[in-house]
Amino acid sequence: MGSTPRDDIDTLIARMGDAIIGQQDVIRMLVIGLLANGNLLVEGLPGLAKTRAIKALAKNLETDFSRIQFTPDLLPSDVTGTEVYYQTDKGSEFRFEPGPIFANIVLADEINRAPAKVQAALLEAMEERQVTVSGTTHKMPPLFMVMATQNPIEQEGTYPLPEAQMDRFLMHVMITYPPVEDEVKVIRLVRGEEAAANAPKDKVAKERPPAISQEAVFEARREIVGIHVSDAMERYMADLVNATRVPDRFGPDLGRWIGVGASPRASLALDKCGRTHAWLEGRDYVDPADIRAVAPNVFRHRLGLTYEAMGDGITPDRVISEMIAQVALT
Repeated sequence: MGSTPRDDIDTLIARMGDAIIGQQDVIRMLVIGLLANGNLLVEGLPGLAKTRAIKALAKNLETDFSRIQFTPDLLPSDVTGTEVYYQTDKGSEFRFEPGPIFANIVLADEINRAPAKVQAALLEAMEERQVTVSGTTHKMPPLFMVMATQNPIEQEGTYPLPEAQMDRFLMHVMITYPPVEDEVKVIRLVRGEEAAANAPKDKVAKERPPAISQEAVFEARREIVGIHVSDAMERYMADLVNATRVPDRFGPDLGRWIGVGASPRASLALDKCGRTHAWLEGRDYVDPADIRAVAPNVFRHRLGLTYEAMGDGITPDRVISEMIAQVALT
């Protein structure tokens, strides 16, 4: 008997866990993004395995992986591709040379280091799942996902993403420092990788297990579509989003902290990610725990905080926590 989609996805999560120590929540959110067919913004301090986590996902999937290092001198054509002039025996012609955006999983490393026109080219491909060059439209592959990283502490030489463009990311995932016990495991893991890389070539390398097929992802998505969402859960998601738009009704603190509420994309993201979280938990229905589990990642980049909140050091996560506490399940 063959493996089920859930077996394959559980295997994927386990393999990623072997390569990424102490970031189980991050691994889970990356997989949720994959299964929900969305794009992710991954943020964290340097050295916290942002790139490594995304590479671990791509390495264990049967996919084409592409990495784009964003720099201030990058051009949109460096991302999307361009028409190239060729001289042949039959005459001259222009041919489209695809850029690195044409892959299954695209790592946009340090997206806030490139100017707005390059960011816009990437975000257009994310939203429309296609690129138009010289009047010709080129479709992305059926499995297509952009994972962008950014560093929260560096300001010089960066171009922060506008809030309206941030909204196009399904989730904004934060990576934090691992516990000290996991830090020891990280040291041992990297030491072991170095030893394996420098081992004598005459030693037989351990056979790498086969990658998870793309079809397993598509089958999982078909099952997730069938996850039941009750009327009460739909209303709960809508109430959470509405609380960001009329925060005064949910307490004076939220009224002082939230300046701009979330768009309808937040409702859609809660639905997609909530159903995916329920599927990963082995349930065929969504409950409030699923919605609360994904809510911080869905709202984190969609809330416009007031100057007063920023001045008081109020973080989006604190606002989201207060919002969840104030919004009742009806």
